[in-house]
Amino acid sequence: MTEEDGVAKQDRAIRTRRTIVEAAAVVFQEQGYEAATILEILNRAQVTKGALYFHFGSKEELAQAVLAEQEGRVEIPARACKLQEMVDLSALHAYRLQTDPLARAAVRLAMDQRAHGLDRSGSFRQWVDALDDVLSAAETQGELLPHVRIKEVCELIVGAFAGVQAMSQVLTGYEDVTQRVAQLHRYLLPSIAVPAVLAALDLSPGRGAMTAAELDSPDAPTAVLV
Repeated sequence: MTEEDGVAKQDRAIRTRRTIVEAAAVVFQEQGYEAATILEILNRAQVTKGALYFHFGSKEELAQAVLAEQEGRVEIPARACKLQEMVDLSALHAYRLQTDPLARAAVRLAMDQRAHGLDRSGSFRQWVDALDDVLSAAETQGELLPHVRIKEVCELIVGAFAGVQAMSQVLTGYEDVTQRVAQLHRYLLPSIAVPAVLAALDLSPGRGAMTAAELDSPDAPTAVLV
């Protein structure tokens, strides 16, 4: 096998794996973890059983791959104001729930209490850690009120976001999730931000779409939060 053949084979394997993960995401998002079957995922992906099992040994591994896709996307454009980064992080995730099947599937899996045997904690922990990084930087820059306990605020925001997105999914199929997250920011931030910083924040529902467009720009500096 030539080097070119090896590269082409590797590229095919990467594309096949991506196709399987995306098909699994659609099935998990539509049916939930328990009801989803390998057969349905195969039908959606239009790949052979051998190809699927070459990459994934079980339905659980497929679900973890979907979750990992989102856990690896905690990245936003860098801002001088760290509280704006916090807002944009949540706003971007809300926007992706409207536009990205992988994001919707990952959230459904993370929230699925019937997903027995599936480790759903990673998504919550990574979001808490990402917010901790941002709020710690905000504290250093004097953006937070003196009473703020960062760990408590991080867990409160993640829990509140989970509830807000779940309500939006049930009531409108995520059509209003960006508005609901903007409302969450509008009522929560006065309790943690110093007035001068609060007045300068952009809390509009369009922040997520704007942030996504910035990330698509090759020249945009980003902050990777892990």
